[in-house]
Amino acid sequence: MSWKNDQVNEKETKRILELAESVLDVEGDFVEFGCYKGDTSLLLQEILVKSDVEKSAKRLWIYDSFEGLPEKGSQDESVLGVLFKSGELAVTKREVKQRFLKAGLPVPVIKKVWFADLTEADLPERIAFAFLDGDFYESIKDSLKLVVPRMSEGGVVAVHDYTNPALPGVKRAVDELGIKNNKKFRIELL
Repeated sequence: MSWKNDQVNEKETKRILELAESVLDVEGDFVEFGCYKGDTSLLLQEILVKSDVEKSAKRLWIYDSFEGLPEKGSQDESVLGVLFKSGELAVTKREVKQRFLKAGLPVPVIKKVWFADLTEADLPERIAFAFLDGDFYESIKDSLKLVVPRMSEGGVVAVHDYTNPALPGVKRAVDELGIKNNKKFRIELL
């Protein structure tokens, strides 16, 4: 499958895929929080399908509200971020599922839910790779609180928009949770 992504640039996408491939031998599944149209999800699923790891016993789990962006909190306010409004980037769960079917890829576990409403039961027991693309403070904080305890040793958490000045809440959430210097898993800040 060729590179195509509406929300993650080509350099970031390549890095995400390198990181995902680097943990194929780590125990646990892949998760993506915030899939939008499923561009990154399709590429992650393709990696799992093509991998030799027990004929890819790993599964991909994707989580999205499918209602677009949530309301911004005060931690997300930025002059550069005025274009990021509630309801933008909405796509249906059915559209994402159809993209997998059209690509001839297995449909992953797809959960239609706001991240704040997820429970531990909604996640795989162990996680080898997590891609977090929640755009706002609360979304990143909520997803990190769920993912971090389930990360396998040697796994990777990739957080999108950490360096994006239009979305300052992402950096705030990561920094407040103090996970950058953990020794159990790697964190990649994109």
